[in-house]
Amino acid sequence: MTARTARILVVDDERFFREAIREVLEAEKLECVVASNGAEALEQAEDPTLGVVVLDVQLPGIDGIEVLRRLRGRRPELKVLILSAHTDQEIVLEALRLGACDYLAKPLHDEELVLAVRRALDTHAVDQGWRDLRDRLGRLERRLVALAEGAAEETAEERTARLRSSVADAAAEVLGAGKTSLMLLDEDGAHLRVAAATGRKLSPEELDPVPVGEGVAGLALARNEVLLVEDVRKDPRFQARDAAARYTSGSFAVAPIPAGDRLLGVLCATDREGGAPFEEADRAILRILALQAGQLLAGPAAEGHAAASEPPPPEAPPETPLEGVDRDAELARRVCEAVTSEVEPARLLSAALRPIGAALDAAPVSLYLRDAESGELVCQVQEDGGLRADRPRLPVGRGLTGQVLETGRLVATAEPEHDPRFDPGVDTPEGGGAGPLLCVPLRFRGRTLGVFRAFPKAADGASPRTGELLGAALSAAVRNVLLYRSLVDTIEEVARVRREAGGRPQG
Repeated sequence: MTARTARILVVDDERFFREAIREVLEAEKLECVVASNGAEALEQAEDPTLGVVVLDVQLPGIDGIEVLRRLRGRRPELKVLILSAHTDQEIVLEALRLGACDYLAKPLHDEELVLAVRRALDTHAVDQGWRDLRDRLGRLERRLVALAEGAAEETAEERTARLRSSVADAAAEVLGAGKTSLMLLDEDGAHLRVAAATGRKLSPEELDPVPVGEGVAGLALARNEVLLVEDVRKDPRFQARDAAARYTSGSFAVAPIPAGDRLLGVLCATDREGGAPFEEADRAILRILALQAGQLLAGPAAEGHAAASEPPPPEAPPETPLEGVDRDAELARRVCEAVTSEVEPARLLSAALRPIGAALDAAPVSLYLRDAESGELVCQVQEDGGLRADRPRLPVGRGLTGQVLETGRLVATAEPEHDPRFDPGVDTPEGGGAGPLLCVPLRFRGRTLGVFRAFPKAADGASPRTGELLGAALSAAVRNVLLYRSLVDTIEEVARVRREAGGRPQG
C-alpha cells in the first residue's frame, strides 16, 4: 500500500490561532482538520487517517490535559504536540508525563511549528511501520503453521501441489503483492520454471522459464541473495523492455529457497498493492518464508530437479516445526515494542538491544555506525550484562565484520575462527576470545551504514534466520535515530539563524 502522510488535527478555542496554524501547515502541503474545543477534538480523533494532534492546553469545558489523557487511552499511537503560553510550565510538564511528544510556546514561529509537526509525522510513520511489521509477523506465523499442517490422507503428489500453491499464496498475503511465483530449478539445473503462482492470467505451465543468472529471479538464485529491486525498468542490471506490459509495478522482491546446502529455486513477488516498492522489512519476511518453504519443499517438491539429484550430507536434527520462527518472531516483536516506547537515540537503541541479548543469551550485543570523517565503525550502544565489553571502534575492510559492512550480507557462524576471513582483532569482543558470532548489516535507503553484532554463548544463537529478522528491525531503529538527529540538527540551525538575525542592527 502506498504510504500516505497522516492528517493533522488542530485544536484551539481561539479562531485566530486555529486558522493561522492550519494555513501554515497547508502551505506545506500538510492536510489538516480543526476543532474548537475538547469534546469536538475527541470526536474528530476517531478518524483513523489522523496521526498528529496539535493541542492547546487551555480549552473551555474539557481542558487540554484531559483531552490528552483520553487520547492516550483511546488512540495511543497519535502523536500530540502541546501548545502553551510561557506561564504554563507545570501544565506542560504534566502533558509530557502523560505522553505528549513535544510542546510549542505561543506566540508560534512558523518554521518551528512546521519542523515540530513534521517530526511528529515522521515518528508516527515509523511507529506505524513497527505496528505493521508486528501484524505481518503474526500473519507469517499463521501462514507457516498452515504450511506445515496437512491432511493425513494426502498423497505425496497432493502434498507437493498444496505446498507449492500455499507458498505462493503466503508470499502474496504477507507482502501485499498482486503477483507472486514459486520458481524451481528444472532437471538440467540451468533454468527456473514456475511451479505455482498468484495473480497470473496464464497457468504456471504456460509461463516462460528463466535462465539462472538472468533477470531478477535468475540473478537472485545465482548470487544466493535476497534481491529488492525498486524499479526493474530503470535498473541497468536487467533487460525489462516488456515489464510495463506485464506488471503494474517495476518493484520486485526475490528470495532464494535453500534446502540444506543446495538451492531449490526462488520465491518472487511484485505488483505490491498501491505500487509502493518493497522495503527492508519485506526482505526479512520473504527470507523467513523462503527458509521455511525450503524445509517443507525439500522432499516432495524437489523430486526430479537437478538441485536435488544428490542426497544432502547428514545434518543436525531439524528444529521442531516453527520453533525457530516462533522464537524469532517473538524476539522481533519485543524489539518493536522497545523501540516504539523510546524516541531519544541512546535510550531507543539500548531498548532495542536489551531483549536481543536476553533472548540469544549473548554478551556483548552492540550496534555500530560508520563515522563520516574517519570511515571507521563507531559503537553507538552496547549491552554487555556486566560480563564483557565490545570494542569502541572497528576498522573497515578487516575481518568478518568488515565483510558484512562491504557486502551487505550477514554472517552467522558458530566457529568464526575457522573462516579464513576471521580477524581476532576485529571479530571478537574486547579482551574476549573467539566464539559464536552473529553480524548483521544495517541498511538505510539502500546503503549499508553499519552493523549489529552479537556473541551468543550457544551455537544456535548465531542463526541466519534470526539475523535476517533482526537486520530489518534494527535497520528501522537506525532510521528512526538518524531521522531524530537530523531534525534536532535542523531545529538547532533554525534557532541559530534566528539568534543571529535578532542580533543584527536595524536600519
